[in-house]
Amino acid sequence: HTVRKLALAFPEVEEGTSYGTTAFRIRKKLLARMHEDGVTLILKMDYETRDFLLQVNPGVYYVTDHYRSYPYVLLRLSEIDPKELQKRLEHAWKSCAPKRLAEAYDQGSDT
Repeated sequence: HTVRKLALAFPEVEEGTSYGTTAFRIRKKLLARMHEDGVTLILKMDYETRDFLLQVNPGVYYVTDHYRSYPYVLLRLSEIDPKELQKRLEHAWKSCAPKRLAEAYDQGSDT
C-alpha cells in the first residue's frame, strides 16, 4: 500500500488504528488515517494550506462538515500523484514531529 510505504519512511512514525481504520502517528500525534470508505485518506493539515488546496485541486482534496473545524483534509487516493502524496505526508510529519527530529531529517540524518 502506497500510503503505508510513504508514511512509515519518516522517522518514528508508527502504524496503528484510529476509529477502526489504519492510522499513522508520530509520538501519539495523528498524521493520517484511512477513511472508513477505504479509498480516502484523512491527513493533518493547517487551515491555510487546506483552503488553498481545496480551491486549486478540488478533484483531489475535499472536506466534509465533520472535518471543517479540524486541521485535516480528506484526499482521494485514486486522484493524487504519489509524489504529491509524499510531499503532503512529509508536511504533516514535520508539523507533528519534535523540532529536533524534523531538523535532523532536513539535514539528511535519520536520527
